[in-house]
Amino acid sequence: MGASQTRSEHKYQDLAEKSGFSLEQIKILHKRFQQLSGNEETISRENLDGIPALANNPIRKQIIDAFFDKRNQHQDEVGTVEEIGFEQFLMVMSHFRPPTLKTTEEEKEAMRREKLRFLFNMHDTDNDGTITLIEYRKVVEELLSKSGAIGQEAAKAIADAAMLEVASTNVPHMAPDDFYEGITFEHFEQILKGLEMESRMHIRFLDVDTMTMRCGKSTS
Repeated sequence: MGASQTRSEHKYQDLAEKSGFSLEQIKILHKRFQQLSGNEETISRENLDGIPALANNPIRKQIIDAFFDKRNQHQDEVGTVEEIGFEQFLMVMSHFRPPTLKTTEEEKEAMRREKLRFLFNMHDTDNDGTITLIEYRKVVEELLSKSGAIGQEAAKAIADAAMLEVASTNVPHMAPDDFYEGITFEHFEQILKGLEMESRMHIRFLDVDTMTMRCGKSTS
């Protein structure tokens, strides 16, 4: 038992270096992973789809898909997988890790860029490095129309107008007949330049508040 515990500690230490989480935080997340997977080695979309807190979220599909997107797992790969193990789960969760008092300005900037890249990947659904009008329109339509406060056609018009404004800002000298291919990651950074998100972008729907890293009562 002692040897097994030592191996677990070594594994957790390795994961701590990769993810930036502390050993205690990793243990909390591992407990939640086991709850979601039913003590299996991997989890699938179905495991996350059954979380009650996500039921009425208008971008539930994008949130769930993000966990199975290789771009969000620090693998330097593209594409998706059907199931993920705990390490991949942890790497995705690391995007929601808030800065601490010891975090340097350089580290904060790196964390911010990672969070922006995560959000960008959620919108760039075909992995081509650009958020097209179709992709952008789909997200806006889902956010607005599913709230029940606005119809799909009105949501579509708002999305088109918003993309036109983005195009005029990013390519101010674009001719009337020019085609705007979409938002690149560099454009995306500029759009969200003034938004403070290092501490705001955190997650509670897994019954784990990444601001405090306390595991709540399981509801799945």
